[in-house]
Amino acid sequence: MKEKLYQSLIELTNGRWSSSLLRRFALSPASKRIVPSFAKQYKINVEEMDKPLEAYESLHDFFTRNLKSGARRFDGEIDMIASPVDAVLEDMGSIQEDATFQVKGKVYSIEEMLGGKKEAERYLGGQYMVLYLSPSHYHRIHSPVDGTVIRKQTLGSKSYPVNRWGMTLGKSPLSKNYREITEIEYEGGRLALIKVGAMFVNTIERTHTGDTLHKGEEIGYFSFGSTVVLLFEKGRFAAAQVKTPVPVWAGEILGTYR
Repeated sequence: MKEKLYQSLIELTNGRWSSSLLRRFALSPASKRIVPSFAKQYKINVEEMDKPLEAYESLHDFFTRNLKSGARRFDGEIDMIASPVDAVLEDMGSIQEDATFQVKGKVYSIEEMLGGKKEAERYLGGQYMVLYLSPSHYHRIHSPVDGTVIRKQTLGSKSYPVNRWGMTLGKSPLSKNYREITEIEYEGGRLALIKVGAMFVNTIERTHTGDTLHKGEEIGYFSFGSTVVLLFEKGRFAAAQVKTPVPVWAGEILGTYR
């Protein structure tokens, strides 16, 4: 009953008009007035930002902020996979041979998430990671490896919440929401980096051009809360031994490839 009520309320408020209104406000000069209270509410570390609070011209400008040089480090050995974002590592585990994995009691289809059976086959028996970005996080996305972009695709039109309520009660947001897929070929094989939009604002901006990626290089940014899903091929990735959920920083080591 609670799940049906939640889903009904989300459907009622998740239309184009509400998304458009919120985006217009966030981009407007009027939203600048709430930037200080937003930063305080979400306990954002203003010391690492590349400019002072008063220099941000809108809430969107602040939300997509850059950090000072060196605030995030992408060091480590070449065989180490770095977190592409500041986030909470909500879940990780094995992708089943039927091309599914489970998060918060929801079964997700890799075939649906990637847009086809052929695209999903490569990751059968592999590993997945779900990285949730709240409004408090730095929302720039970086490459987790040195590699070459071999596929880009945009799928989905929904924008269900991707927070814990959304993941628990929503309609499979990871595989139904608006999302951008980037598949990267690297020394350890191939991985899929899936950028999932969130409620109200399905904005995922690409900032990287070309096909060559260097670990730590910026590839884009989110507007408002979002999620990144990483998929790894079978036998190619060994995850760090952590208990989820756990906070991670962009550049932090998530595991190694074989």
